Amino acid sequence: MRFMKSHKCYDIIPTSSKLVVFDTTLQVKKAFFALVANGVRAAPLWESKKQSFVGMLTITDFINILTRYYKSPMVQIYELEEHKIETWRELYLQETFKPLVHISPDASIFEAVYSLIKNKIHRLPVIDPVSGNALYILTHKRILKFLQLFVCEMPKPAFMKQTLEELGVGTYSSIAYIHPDTPLITALSVFTHRRVSALPVVHHNGKVVDIYSKFDVINLAAEKTYNNLDVTVTQALRHRSQYFEGVMKCNKLETLETIVDRIVKAEVHRLVVVDEESRIVGIVSLSDILQALVLTPAGTHTHNQSIDSDMREPR
Repeated sequence: MRFMKSHKCYDIIPTSSKLVVFDTTLQVKKAFFALVANGVRAAPLWESKKQSFVGMLTITDFINILTRYYKSPMVQIYELEEHKIETWRELYLQETFKPLVHISPDASIFEAVYSLIKNKIHRLPVIDPVSGNALYILTHKRILKFLQLFVCEMPKPAFMKQTLEELGVGTYSSIAYIHPDTPLITALSVFTHRRVSALPVVHHNGKVVDIYSKFDVINLAAEKTYNNLDVTVTQALRHRSQYFEGVMKCNKLETLETIVDRIVKAEVHRLVVVDEESRIVGIVSLSDILQALVLTPAGTHTHNQSIDSDMREPR
């Protein structure tokens, strides 16, 4: 805990990294294509009139536009083709406006973890309070990797040897999932209504056969196939841009230490908890793990479930 509070966000920032920034006057469609071209999942938004960062554009925005305006394969999504980012923000954020959550490079890693989990966000821009420049975008994944590198050199807390079941880490009730034949537009609606970042694809016998994540949705922009969302999830997953090693799984009786090692090595955002027959039991997300490693030992609770661990309601 002392480690988390004595190290700054600046310590996590790599010496070299790519940061893409969009002006709010850019066309939405061009912005999503630029995310794909640059291999990034999110970009801070700069508003020239205010001379400041006002928000983030993420894959969630792309999903929200598709679910809000998609009609059928025969109808072009005008709002995606023509709107500027600022127009989309005015239309969409009028009922959900929240100021940009960001952090100073001098803030502690503990504060960063608290902010990510409390605000139910996956990305936290590090902004220099003096220059106003965006330096980096912090994620759960980056923090956990940093932690694991340093924790190796320190005595491990006793709770690392306890199982997921003993610690109560993860979500095991009303998990949101989809089936191989679920239409893509239905899956996208689950993302928006439930604020989850991935949906296990479960066969009708209960076995987990795949996973459809928000990151997979960006392939629709990459391939310009977002005008037909009536295809099934299985059909959509044939267009994965990266090699897919299969669903990363675990069981409730594995220790937290084993889980951390697996999730860091696999570079994934969650593990699907299954029983002996590969049937879905629950989900363990990066935010669940950071809550268990950092906030719970410090006696800090955010009163919010993590984003991924709110994966409820079967579809």
